[in-house]
Amino acid sequence: MITNILINVLEIVIGFSSGIAVGCGFIALIMMLQIIPRLIQLTNSSKFLNLYTSAILFGAIFGSYISFVLVTWNYPLVVLILWGAFHGIFNGMLVAALAEVLNVFPILFRRIGMERYHVLLLMAFLFGKIGGSLFQWLFFIK
Repeated sequence: MITNILINVLEIVIGFSSGIAVGCGFIALIMMLQIIPRLIQLTNSSKFLNLYTSAILFGAIFGSYISFVLVTWNYPLVVLILWGAFHGIFNGMLVAALAEVLNVFPILFRRIGMERYHVLLLMAFLFGKIGGSLFQWLFFIK
């Protein structure tokens, strides 16, 4: 009896500590990449800073909740498409910010000698990612 209680308390402490560590890493990544300040700067919307912060906080909490609860989504296709678009936009911005911070593309283009075609190469990456995602979704998930 006491052993089960100690094991449960240990699981709670480990789970909570792991969640805090992952959350801190996520926030550190977003802070390092300066995604939110960059969005505010590009859109001239500094008056919505509290809204951006609240949206990130709510999204993280809601995402954690959805991860732990068995939920089926019976929403119309339009809502699911909008939901997927938001995920895609966020992931795309995260990857673009990381690539920008690391200067991946300029170094890559210079090394392969294709600096003049950087726009075409970026479009190839973009359409390749979209095509691959659609292929996976249409043939493996549905």
